[in-house]
Amino acid sequence: MTGTSPQSVPTNLTLPEERHLRIDWNDGTSLVYEIRELRRVCPCATCREKRKQPAAPGQLPVLSAEEARPLRITGMSPVGNYAYSIHFSDGHDTGIYTLEFLRELGQPMDAAGK
Repeated sequence: MTGTSPQSVPTNLTLPEERHLRIDWNDGTSLVYEIRELRRVCPCATCREKRKQPAAPGQLPVLSAEEARPLRITGMSPVGNYAYSIHFSDGHDTGIYTLEFLRELGQPMDAAGK
């Protein structure tokens, strides 16, 4: 594409505390992500379909043992040069988070209180 600025890419990924991911980007921006929020907005087809289904009135979801534990990131793998696959402690690992999507989701360090 012509006339576009260079793509923002991560330069550093850290887990500064148990519930957050921090990504430092090549433009000097540092963004913080709540791990539970990353899992909630998982872009995989299965999760997108689950979010479309209406909740049954008065019915509480049944959580598996993995879902009841505090959620952590157990790994991240690059997918080409455009995304990351995030592996969560509940066993879910099929979401492909594009760099563009991650830029939209992140909160600036000062706004996140980190």
